[in-house]
Amino acid sequence: MWFKNLQIYRLPANWDMSAERLEEQLAKKPFHPCGSQDMESRGWLSPLNNEVLVHAVGGQWLVSLGFEHRLLPSAVVKQEADERAEEMAEQQGYKLGRKQMKELREQVTQELLPRAFTRRRRMFAWIDPVNGWLVIDAASQSKAEDVLEHLRHTLDSFPLTLLRTERSPVSAMADWLAGGEAPDGFTIDQDCELRSIGEDKAAVRYVRHTLEGDEVKGHLEAGKLPTRLALTFDDRISFVLTEKLEIKRLDFLDVVRDQIDGEKGDAEALFNAEFALMTGELAQLLPAVVQALGGEVVAAPAEAKAETGPAVKTAPSEAAASVVADDPPF
Repeated sequence: MWFKNLQIYRLPANWDMSAERLEEQLAKKPFHPCGSQDMESRGWLSPLNNEVLVHAVGGQWLVSLGFEHRLLPSAVVKQEADERAEEMAEQQGYKLGRKQMKELREQVTQELLPRAFTRRRRMFAWIDPVNGWLVIDAASQSKAEDVLEHLRHTLDSFPLTLLRTERSPVSAMADWLAGGEAPDGFTIDQDCELRSIGEDKAAVRYVRHTLEGDEVKGHLEAGKLPTRLALTFDDRISFVLTEKLEIKRLDFLDVVRDQIDGEKGDAEALFNAEFALMTGELAQLLPAVVQALGGEVVAAPAEAKAETGPAVKTAPSEAAASVVADDPPF
């Protein structure tokens, strides 16, 4: 049980949900496999594949949203519909019109859906009711929104705000690179992406490359700004910080993982030990990141209320071209 990516949100200090009440709420929308005419199904699953939907360890909660999607490519439907349309045209002596073709494609879809393969996946969310964190293990904010949207549909009340800091990650990362020094508790690693703010959107990516010296500073002076920077916290956790305050490529180093070697004989005990250790480490990391970015901006009550809906989703940034060949992307 190790998260790989962190999409970070804030619960209000007065959020009074208990684990038992949350369990009752999630039980109203459990996961069910797709019906014969369903393209997709989603619902709450037990993180440990038992009957418990809210897995609680040491006051920390883990929930899991399950998805099932039918694999029926539109090209397959089109091919089958076109073949049937040709046969019907030969029998009738004229081609089908647009309305008839649309109805035929809908008919083909209904016939093929029950026979289509399905693919399942799940996403995990960690809720820290003590410190007010909600963290989703998702590679992007748009994917995390799937979990947030289902939480809104499930819970009677779900107040939520984005995590916001006094300094933007871009500004802070630029200062760290220009000065060649990370904030207290952090070290700068060897991966970085710099992107131009000009119309050309030029970008340079460093992978396993030293970021000290004049080369990176030259890019900063030329107007490129850091959008991703690899860091290590307290020699225990390595990660990539993005311009949208996402934490990606999260890796708990051996000094952390070695603490649970004694639990490997019991799957549930191992799961609980990893979850407890992970949340304990993240409880140290998240405040440190916030402090490194100048502290947290606390939303006013009216503003916080406005952010409880779909507004927590932000637009994705434009993709940048990499100048490093044959290296894995961030």
